Amino acid sequence: MFKTAAKLATIVLAAALSGCVSDGVRAVDGHVANAVSYVGGPRGEPMNVPLFVASTRRGEGSADDGRARYSLTSIGVPRDHRPGAIERPSFGAADRQRHFTVLAKRGMDEQEFYNEVAAHVSGRVGVSRDILLYVHGFNTGLDEARFRLAQIVADGSFSGVAAMFTWNSRGGLFNYESDKEAATVSRDALEKLLLGLAQTPGVGRVHILAHSMGAWLTMETLRGVAIAGHPDLDGRLGEVMLAAPDIDLNVFRQQIARLDPHHVSIFVASNDRALSISSRIAGDRPRLGALDPSKPEDREALDRLGVSVHDITSFSTDFVGHGSFAEAPNVVRQIGAQLTAPREAEADKQAVINLREAGPPAPPPSTKIETEPLPPLAGR
Repeated sequence: MFKTAAKLATIVLAAALSGCVSDGVRAVDGHVANAVSYVGGPRGEPMNVPLFVASTRRGEGSADDGRARYSLTSIGVPRDHRPGAIERPSFGAADRQRHFTVLAKRGMDEQEFYNEVAAHVSGRVGVSRDILLYVHGFNTGLDEARFRLAQIVADGSFSGVAAMFTWNSRGGLFNYESDKEAATVSRDALEKLLLGLAQTPGVGRVHILAHSMGAWLTMETLRGVAIAGHPDLDGRLGEVMLAAPDIDLNVFRQQIARLDPHHVSIFVASNDRALSISSRIAGDRPRLGALDPSKPEDREALDRLGVSVHDITSFSTDFVGHGSFAEAPNVVRQIGAQLTAPREAEADKQAVINLREAGPPAPPPSTKIETEPLPPLAGR
């Protein structure tokens, strides 16, 4: 009986922690002066969202050595897209006018990758010089990950350069531990990517949005970067946004101790059933993303971390409640507000290849726990 229950819990966990796709992006008005990352084609054609992709994924039977490959992929976002949704066909081929589609992909070597990022950054002004790096979670396929990032870019009105780190998730229902090992072996590649993006000429800030197991991978990597002497990516680290982080609370305490917590925001939901099951499998060790700010002991634990906290429990979009960070329109717009908040000292700065600027000093960390509603945040 115990084996049956454990097997059932694993199935539910795997399904729940996988990237969720719901129905329903509004067309986003671009700012030509800021050289936005997505552009529209002829009337009725999809918006084009370019994504820089570093991938440690391997084909069936290939060795998972953690080395990254690089590409530039164009994702089409349909004009009638609704916020929080990734429109995909129920069956048959995708229609580029109604569904998210891959418009083009170009592989490149590492040097070409960073040269191309620099070219996309050059000429941008203010916060449009920023990079948003997305790190997906457990049981997430490549298409699902890049469509999700394109949706967040569009829904959040992000005007900078979008990038994604995709690791070798096997995408199976019983591969939670296998995925954890694959994420672990990808830490060095993610560290190299973060440092490379931060050193790109003209870049303003490198923001990170990480979901679920990807949040664990991100924090482990940032901890390693900090130990190596680059705790804030040499002044380029921006927002580190952890959505439904599948991280043991005590592990996170050690990770955040190496970083300036003012950079870090976490999105928690006490009704996240996926993290509840993850906690049980881990021996009832609490998961960071499932803490409940309405409970005094959880609120006290969150306050001691020194990070910004957003309680999105009331924005749950389905029974599992694990994907609300991107599926609830109000939440994804809040993410966009954090990413696009102007930095007054850099409002007129323009990115030029080989130009590097020092960032402003960091303000003290905020311990305020945000619940509903979620107003746009002022620049921090």
